[in-house]
Amino acid sequence: MSRFKRVNKGDSLAGFRRENPEPTVPYGLLKAARKSGQLNLCGRGLTEVPQSVYRLSIDTPEEAQQDVSFGESDRWWEQTDLTKLLLSSNQLTQLSEDIKLLPGLITLDLHDNHLSSLPSALGELQELQELRLSHNQLSSLPVEIFTLRNLCSLTLQHNLLESLPEELGQLENLTALDLSNNNLKDLPSSLGCLTSLQKVILCHNKLHSLPDSLAELTNVKLLDCSSNQLTDISASLSKMLSLEQLYLRHNKLRHLPQLPTPALKELYVGNNLIEKLETEELASLTAISLLELRDNKIKILPEQITLLSTLTRLDLTNNDIATLPATLSLLPNLKVLLLEGNPLRGIRRDLLTKGTNELLKYLKGRIKEEPEKAEEGHTAMTLPSQAMVNVHNIQTLKVLAYSDKQAGSIPDELFDAAAHQGVATVNFSKNQLTSIPPRLVEFQSSLSDINLGFNRLTCCSPDIGNLLQLTHIDLRYTQARISTSTFS
Repeated sequence: MSRFKRVNKGDSLAGFRRENPEPTVPYGLLKAARKSGQLNLCGRGLTEVPQSVYRLSIDTPEEAQQDVSFGESDRWWEQTDLTKLLLSSNQLTQLSEDIKLLPGLITLDLHDNHLSSLPSALGELQELQELRLSHNQLSSLPVEIFTLRNLCSLTLQHNLLESLPEELGQLENLTALDLSNNNLKDLPSSLGCLTSLQKVILCHNKLHSLPDSLAELTNVKLLDCSSNQLTDISASLSKMLSLEQLYLRHNKLRHLPQLPTPALKELYVGNNLIEKLETEELASLTAISLLELRDNKIKILPEQITLLSTLTRLDLTNNDIATLPATLSLLPNLKVLLLEGNPLRGIRRDLLTKGTNELLKYLKGRIKEEPEKAEEGHTAMTLPSQAMVNVHNIQTLKVLAYSDKQAGSIPDELFDAAAHQGVATVNFSKNQLTSIPPRLVEFQSSLSDINLGFNRLTCCSPDIGNLLQLTHIDLRYTQARISTSTFS
């Protein structure tokens, strides 16, 4: 018989266990944070933020309670306020109201956690400049967040947001806003009040339209609206004078946006429903260097592609293009042309695999051949200025074009070639014209559409009123003004 009696038949370690022990942070980290003002607790499996973190600037350090001497580097009383708190990649489900005990925070990183709500006490962190909340489960935000007037960067991607309050417009110093991968169906009109914004990410939402107020964001350089339900882009976005990069991939656009924004260099409209490229749309892209049109339904690449004189990269992959205009080779800066996945005819497959330079050389060779053939068939002629008149377009399409020549006047030979042909459309855009060509009145009984955009016009001749069929005149980026008396 054992001499020892079992005192407790239950858990023999019960006296040593604590229920739900508070997570601890190594004291060395806290000590270092008091000196640097920065505390990195990323990826530590935390389910809650320890009180020792919230009270870092309040509680007296352990060494202050001990009778020890301090070296110069251990002066705890000279500690600095915590300005940077990194809590990403943990398992936090909530954030305590005690976050207000860290009023000196400038950066708060909570991304990649399990937060479904946020405390209103965040509004007391008035020094906060960067708030990272991405990859959580937030379906709403406390309005107190929008009182953080010093906030410069707010990242909310990969959450469950369906809407945002009008109070968003109070974040007047915000320069970067990321709302991607949420469930947003619309945006508050107050978004236009965030005039300091330079970067706006709205991709992977459920937006059917963009608010007109977006045009007020004149400092935005990058706007990403990819993977939404957009069917149209308002021309008002042309007021975004600093816009350099615009992403509209994976939407439901049927037309290339007509956006004469002076700084736009990169436009991405792949994976849409675009079937045709209009002259006005191309002419508006005055500074474009990269144009992505892949995975659309474009059948014809128009001759007016030459309007894109600044273009360096053109992506037409996976469209329905059967032929290429020889004038494509006249784009002076084109370096990359992507055509894979098009049913091209008349161009050898091996030529397409040799790269952009060889293809452009081939197309340029076709230009030299065409005038000779045209002369035989009386469908084209060459002016003394070396600019070819497309008589076929004049006779068949009733189009008289002399654009992007940087010319100060229109050669008389051009008007002579179009005499008595019933010209309906005239395109003299992108030249150096200072007045409207007087010989336009020769088409007074047929001319309905005139494009004089991107010239140096300062006035509009009253003779324009004699064009009886005129319904549209384009004077974009000129200083010309038309008096109503012109048409009286």
